[in-house]
Amino acid sequence: MKTTVCEFPNDPGELDTAWQKLVAHVREEKSDVVLLPEMPFYRWLAHSRDFSADLWERAVQTHDRWMVRLNELAPATVVGTRPTTDDGCRYNVGFVWESETGAVDLHAKYYLPDEPGFWEATWYQRGNGDFDVAVTKHCKIGFLICTELWFNVRAREYGKQGADILVCPRATPTSTREKWIVGGQAAAVVSGAFCLSSNLAGTTPEGCDFAGTGWIANPDGVVLGLTSTTWPFLTLDLDLGDARLAKTTYPRYVND
Repeated sequence: MKTTVCEFPNDPGELDTAWQKLVAHVREEKSDVVLLPEMPFYRWLAHSRDFSADLWERAVQTHDRWMVRLNELAPATVVGTRPTTDDGCRYNVGFVWESETGAVDLHAKYYLPDEPGFWEATWYQRGNGDFDVAVTKHCKIGFLICTELWFNVRAREYGKQGADILVCPRATPTSTREKWIVGGQAAAVVSGAFCLSSNLAGTTPEGCDFAGTGWIANPDGVVLGLTSTTWPFLTLDLDLGDARLAKTTYPRYVND
């Protein structure tokens, strides 16, 4: 299964060019699964502590417009997150898009930081706490949206559900680049699944400094590749049999 991770600018002025390059890369590589960063199609709202209903609605509408363009990546399965409003509540929701079904919302982010640059609990509510594996036409996927990566019990639960890959769409700063890679390695080992992450990148007009550095790690926690400013897209051909075998080995087989 060919999987693609990326780093994506959060500056709206650079977005369309980056998107066109991603589309070209995915078509050339014939990717089966493409992971986008966390809420990639509008500027990072949680940089500000001051919630704005107007800006939230603009972010929702902008993502809705971009969702129509996901068919440019077809026939790949596209995974990411987007802002949504449901019955008056705001969420950061993980979705899977496939040409046969369109976008299906599957998991609303549950663990929300609330600190400078990342006032997420101020901007939206936590989800219902469901961490159910998503079954797609290519594989079984577990969502660990950004901060959720640090709750390893969830990675272990996904492993028990037979997840082939864990996806970590994120928006994380340059100052914490290395520890996020370590977190991805740990999640892979705990779950016995490949761990994939895509991140926002670059300095924005609002002052956010995102790290980029998407990764793909194998079920033993070995980092198979990283994205960079020079190489913002990474595609690798993964053998899902490795993930299925890993679940029979240490430490995955140990009883709770």
